[in-house]
Amino acid sequence: MRALTIGQVARSAGVGVETVRFYEREGLLEEPERRASGYRQYDKAVIARLGFIRRAKELGFTLKEIGELLSLRLDPAASRADVKRRAEAKIADIDQRIRSLKRMRKALAKLTATCSGHGTTSDCPILEAIDHKENGNA
Repeated sequence: MRALTIGQVARSAGVGVETVRFYEREGLLEEPERRASGYRQYDKAVIARLGFIRRAKELGFTLKEIGELLSLRLDPAASRADVKRRAEAKIADIDQRIRSLKRMRKALAKLTATCSGHGTTSDCPILEAIDHKENGNA
């Protein structure tokens, strides 16, 4: 099998070279062997792993969670139930973030409704409300 350079791997996976290096530092990719010249040499399996990482990130998994999923795949004692539990936990996390975003949106919409959009910023009700909250006067 022909070894690939980091640039070839990055292009094939649709990521940057620095992303490949970052994932190596984070432990999501194994440190590749190096040629005598010092250049990293990768096999094609790294491209599939980068695709897995990218798709897991798109589903909202953190790098730590992605590492756990990758570990489960390699653990002969792991089961589908283990993977499902992690996916269900991610769904619960996403639901919580949606609720939080809805609260933020509602509060911001309420603030925005108090502002005419005219005049100087010296008495802007939005800025005053934010300042009031940050100073612990809420």
